[in-house]
Amino acid sequence: MRTLTAQPPFAGSQAPRPGEGLEIHRLTPDRTADFLRFFDNEAFRDHPEWGFCYCQCFLEDHAKINWPERTGAENRALACRRIETGTMRGFLAYCGGDVVGWCNAAPRRLFHALDDEPSPSDEATGTILCFLVVPAQRGAGIARALLGAACDGLRADGLTLVEANPRPEAKGDAANHFGPMSLYTGAGFTVRRKDSDGSVWVHKRL
Repeated sequence: MRTLTAQPPFAGSQAPRPGEGLEIHRLTPDRTADFLRFFDNEAFRDHPEWGFCYCQCFLEDHAKINWPERTGAENRALACRRIETGTMRGFLAYCGGDVVGWCNAAPRRLFHALDDEPSPSDEATGTILCFLVVPAQRGAGIARALLGAACDGLRADGLTLVEANPRPEAKGDAANHFGPMSLYTGAGFTVRRKDSDGSVWVHKRL
């Protein structure tokens, strides 16, 4: 397999909640504390066994590290370092001042778990690999807003193609953390290939 600059909220991608507004912001060093608060407390409230990742899995070359031996403390520290250096990127959704969602989206070249699947378009491609939304606010359009912001942001960074890797056979909201197939098809993505593990690679031009 295989430093965004701070900008105003992606207003065009907002999905308002009743009585509240949703704002999407890039993950930048000044938002590290917000990211950590979300991952430490809310991101995996219904699946604490997944909480050790801190979205580091696809940033690693799994031919060089033993992922099952990684601890939450190690991944948390790596996330901090990568946010500071711009080698971990993504988008945070805020509602009422609190982070309620996350999308792991960045240039493909940063996801070293995909280094053994190079393609000629890698340098022009952005990859979306994870969505997390707090359980109480799932189904409210937050993932859709994050996807729109991610596509807008990747385009603003000069990328011309975006890809994602949903699992159509996943059952339930939490298991669909790669994003449900319907999310992507509704946003104009088309299927590029289907893998033997049941996952699907989708893409679209930006």
